[in-house]
Amino acid sequence: MIAEVEAFASALGRAARASRNTVASYRRDLMDFRRFLLERGWALAGAEKVNPDAVTDDHVRGYLAEMLKRAARATVQRRLFAIKAFFRYREATSGIASPASAIRSLRTERRLPAVLGEEDVERLIEAERRSDEKPGPVALRDRAILEVLYSTGVRVSELVAINWRNIDEELGMLTVESGKGAKGRIVPIGEPALAALLDWRRVMPVAWSPDGPAITNLRGGRLSVRAVQKIVKHRLADAGIAGALSPHGLRHCFATHLLNHGADLRSIQEMLGHSSLATTQRYTHVSVKHLKEVYRRAHPHA
Repeated sequence: MIAEVEAFASALGRAARASRNTVASYRRDLMDFRRFLLERGWALAGAEKVNPDAVTDDHVRGYLAEMLKRAARATVQRRLFAIKAFFRYREATSGIASPASAIRSLRTERRLPAVLGEEDVERLIEAERRSDEKPGPVALRDRAILEVLYSTGVRVSELVAINWRNIDEELGMLTVESGKGAKGRIVPIGEPALAALLDWRRVMPVAWSPDGPAITNLRGGRLSVRAVQKIVKHRLADAGIAGALSPHGLRHCFATHLLNHGADLRSIQEMLGHSSLATTQRYTHVSVKHLKEVYRRAHPHA
């Protein structure tokens, strides 16, 4: 099964133009399914081997039932997608019917994204300026990170991939070279974010170049996604804002605040890089809360 999983992963990367993260995720999920089969002694073809031809819908359902005991429904749904995709690939290449074709997708819980109010976002961005001392390189870089995340709605993986040549200072536009589905896009970047980036560039510990990373560590290397997550966590603590907010949470704030101020869904979809408008529409549920609150405060007969 291992060789077939690797062949599937290679085909997925080529034909579907899936990102490296997506391919790695599918491979990891399928190997977990294989582990489950081995532990149960199912579909064996000799020691430590699984014969995909012997996998049945009962095996798949048993795996999903076990997963639901210890994982979120969204995780189980993703693993079912991986299993379905793998066996569809085998069906197309070998003609052997997929054992997962009749298994229906799980109903996932629709969780509304956590969103900070506009005042809280301002407090988060301004937190490091409470000191009377002149901000150093770390403070200026961290401010640039927060400003860009909120100003553009980019994913944190897209943020750390930005090079200086991707930033058009005159037009106020940012070229996002996304690894997600290999789709790039151009998004506006606000003046505060541009100013924060230029402030950081002036104090970068190493010389910058147009093809070099815009967001770096103090040795000049490209900052990691994990490092950005830690920075946002620390900035939240500095701002005294309760609750967990990831860098992705600022992407939610970007979309929700745009919607609250009258931006249309299609434009937000394009700026976020969503392939489906349905993905963007979840922000309307958050915006409805805002509209109802405005109505309650403003209408005499609310």
